[in-house]
This record gives sequence, structure tokens and C-alpha cells, in this order.
Amino acid sequence: MMSQAIGPACSNTPTIIVLGIGNVLWADEGFGVRCVEILQQRYEFASNVQLIDGGTQGLYLIQHVQCADYLLIFDAVDYGLAPGEMKVIENEDVPKYLGAKKMSLHQTGFQEVLALAQFTGRYPKEVVLIGCQPEEIEDYGGSLSPLLKVAIEPALQHALACLTNWGAAPMARTVPLTQEEAITLPHLALERYESERPAEDVACRIGDERFMPTND
Repeated sequence: MMSQAIGPACSNTPTIIVLGIGNVLWADEGFGVRCVEILQQRYEFASNVQLIDGGTQGLYLIQHVQCADYLLIFDAVDYGLAPGEMKVIENEDVPKYLGAKKMSLHQTGFQEVLALAQFTGRYPKEVVLIGCQPEEIEDYGGSLSPLLKVAIEPALQHALACLTNWGAAPMARTVPLTQEEAITLPHLALERYESERPAEDVACRIGDERFMPTND
């Protein structure tokens, strides 16, 4: 998944980065991306705020972390909790939780991004991870499970409180986003993605069937 970003590049103005990471093609793995997608659809922010659909780009996101004075991350994280339960982690504890029990390669990559940013001496003043316990991550082409869809609202409310405290000045959006402005590619936007999913009898649900083991 290629990262998409809306907002300023590095500057002398304190920069606030809001980053959604994960893979929308694997059901609840897309929680982080969906959170930042909906946040952008509903709200406008100060000019020093950058919203990023980070997908699964791992080390390619290093420049964004190095630019950030304040970094807010949305992600699906295996905390060992009940599905749909949210947990907020801050500052030095964030890399520990991203690496404690990895569900996918993107978490390994992003843990390395944080470590590299620390090594280079260009690390955010504050980091907040808003993570949600996934229920289903093996449904290829699937969308969020009902429990994680419900979890988006409290995740966004916590994010808005955090962003307000950082000076991001969130305001309800008055003009709908155009496709050109949206950080999520049009064919991957939640509503279209769900409505265009092929039926189960014509689409593999566990990944690319050309590479999946069979009993034959």
C-alpha cells in the first residue's frame, strides 16, 4: 500500500503528524487507515497538521516521523484484549507495544522506523498510539469487523482530544472532500471498497489462491 499524505512538509513550525498504518485488504488490519480516512472526511485542521495514510510502507515513513514534533498513530494492535477493545499508549512505551506481539510485517517495519528516528536524533516530542484489538485479520479483501467499526468512534474522540491539546485546532468539515484531496485512494475508500467486494464463490478469502497450500 502506498502512503498518501495531506499537509505541510518539514518546517520550523511545530508539525503534528496523524498516521494511520495497516493493510485495508486484510479486514481488521485496516483499522488505523480507516481511522485517519474518516478523521479527514469529518474534520479540518490547522496548517501545521499532516494526515497520512501510511499503509504498510514501514521504513518509507521515516521522513514523516523525523518531521513530526507530535505524532499520533492509529493501528490494529494485538494487546491480548477482547476484540474491539481500545488501548492508548504514550511516548517511550509505543515501540514496546508495536513490537511485543506482531501481527504483520508492517508492525516490524514501523517499530524500526521509530528506532531509526531515535538514532538520528530526530524524534517527536510526544508520541501517542491509539490501538485497537483486532477480531479478524485473515479475511482477504474483507472490511473491518463490526466490533472494530464501533471502536472507530471512541478512537476518533480520543484523537481529537489529543490533537486539541497539541494545538491542531480541529473543526468540523464544512465542505466535503474531493477525490483529489482525499488521502485514501478512491477505489480503496471504505464505502466503495465494501460495496464492490466480489462474492465468496468468485474470490479467494485467505489470500492469493495461487500461492496457498492445498490438500491435493
